[in-house]
Amino acid sequence: MDLLLQDFMLRALVGALIIGLTAPALGIYLVQRRLSLIGDGIGHVALTGVGVGLLLQRSPVITAVVVSVLGAIVVELVRERGRTSGDLALALLFYGGIAGGVVLVGLSKGSGNANLMQYLFGSLLTTSPQDLTIIAILGAAVLVAMLGLRPALFAVCNDEEHARVSGLPVRTLNLLMAVTTAVTVTIAMRTVGLLLVSALMVVPVAGAQQVTRGFRATMTTAMAIGVIAAAAGVWVAGEADTAPGATIVILAIAAFLALAVGAATWRTLRGRIGADRPADHAEPPDVVLSEVSH
Repeated sequence: MDLLLQDFMLRALVGALIIGLTAPALGIYLVQRRLSLIGDGIGHVALTGVGVGLLLQRSPVITAVVVSVLGAIVVELVRERGRTSGDLALALLFYGGIAGGVVLVGLSKGSGNANLMQYLFGSLLTTSPQDLTIIAILGAAVLVAMLGLRPALFAVCNDEEHARVSGLPVRTLNLLMAVTTAVTVTIAMRTVGLLLVSALMVVPVAGAQQVTRGFRATMTTAMAIGVIAAAAGVWVAGEADTAPGATIVILAIAAFLALAVGAATWRTLRGRIGADRPADHAEPPDVVLSEVSH
């Protein structure tokens, strides 16, 4: 516990908690739209932004935010209006982003390989006060948008055509989701790395879906799983001297497996109890109240 009293560990813990709360809050919408892998694509574009920052000797976090936001907007417009399919647009994003990033990082001065590894797999323990400020501000903005616009965003993710007929600004909301995804990926690259950030968006949501019903309950549970995995991951990494980002993701996956096994076991036990109960003493079926999804 003494390790957590160190300034760098406190910054790492605060940064991880912000991402652990923010990533699942956004990820539930991506899962709803079956865009679970878009975080990986935008992560590759963010790598190009990192390369630009290193080459120009500017803050890589800021340049990565700008480049990834522009990339996310382009992909959303291509998906909506162009002839290129969404899958092909994501493929172009993957390959072009990582190729541009590797070239630019190689052209930058200093230890390019070391810098590249920090952003690919995270370097939470080297988070500076400036990085933490940027993470906190942008994370708060994403969280406010995801919670404040939950009914409208859920409507768009659930049925885009119905949302458009209902008068919702579908294009604006889609662009907002693209931008917030880019921002979340960028601020999370210091925590879990660009290659692992998508896991923190998706895995807590997948775990929450094993034990919850309704959109609101799933969102709340996923955020709780993300926060617990982030806090525990930083502590375990500090004690065991492992990579914090990878440790956080492994703990999130472990939580998913535990919840999946527990839920499956509970369903099996309930099925056996119901089968063994005499028909004349059978209880009426449970009445499941429909929960307002938004």
